[in-house]
Amino acid sequence: MQQGYSGRAEGTHTISTHIAIIVFLTATFVVALAGIRIISTADRLADRTGLGEAVFGGVLLGASTSLSGIVTSLTAASQGMASLAVSNAVGGIAAQTSFLVIADMIYKRVNLEHAAADANNMLMAAMLVLLMSLPLAANYAPEVALFGIHPVSILLFAVYFFGTRAAVQLRDRPMWRPRQTNETRDDEPDEAEAQIHSLPVMIAIFVGLSLVLAACGFAIAESGAVISANLGISQTVVGGLLTAVATSLPELVTTLAAVRRGALQLAVGGIIGGNTFDVLFLSLSDIAYREGSIYHAMTQADALMLIGATVITTILLMGLILRERRGIGVEGLGILAAYVGLMAIQVSTG
Repeated sequence: MQQGYSGRAEGTHTISTHIAIIVFLTATFVVALAGIRIISTADRLADRTGLGEAVFGGVLLGASTSLSGIVTSLTAASQGMASLAVSNAVGGIAAQTSFLVIADMIYKRVNLEHAAADANNMLMAAMLVLLMSLPLAANYAPEVALFGIHPVSILLFAVYFFGTRAAVQLRDRPMWRPRQTNETRDDEPDEAEAQIHSLPVMIAIFVGLSLVLAACGFAIAESGAVISANLGISQTVVGGLLTAVATSLPELVTTLAAVRRGALQLAVGGIIGGNTFDVLFLSLSDIAYREGSIYHAMTQADALMLIGATVITTILLMGLILRERRGIGVEGLGILAAYVGLMAIQVSTG
């Protein structure tokens, strides 16, 4: 694994740091506003299409709120900044999972993982652990490529599509269900609200907001690269802390908004689904990165980010299974401790 960081970020940009910071903050603000608007549309579409909150949140909402992040990683990879591309994707997974703890604090009635019990969310979380294990394996395996693409990049897409197909089948034909308690919140469609707009109008709004998120992702990537180069901050720290958190704001906003609306499965599913989609950033970044396999351009700090995100996701999966009733639960404290510890190590070594 490489120790330094490579690519365009080593040079000095003609754009001033002040302008880059203004662009970064402006794009981040727009991302937050778009995230607020998209959640109500997603909730209505989940009811209108019959997919349900967990499936819609885990697949479509997760993908749309991830667009700003995927553009950030693609832009960085195409410019040779492998570490920024990887750390942005993986740092987003760690940050977004931690957002569930914030949502848990807001939903004071009962532990969020207990109330939002859903087999789909557990399936997607297990798939996420598998997806994050593959890039780590590629990092230690021999460097091979097929038309300039590492085989793991293709495998990631195959696993993702298999998992999402299994999630839809599980929704239609569940083999088991979580035990219902007084605090369990069922996904019950709100027919009246789902009819506020026609289906084509809701789809158009959803797609439009998704495109806004993607455009903001490009601005965040460009400004983040300037900040990394001009201030001499490592790409891993910039990706894991700045761009990852900024492009993860839609997940934070949509999660908090979903909890306030009572769409708990949508809140949890949106985070987990967004995280599974975020792993695909690595596949697309590998295609965009033309200096070899992006998995072998990863630094030790990037690999640590992958390990940390896997640990955090595993803790969440345990929380979804154990379903503590009160407070943020042991899983919430564990997620926060793991995230803070991971970021502290990155900053101290970056």
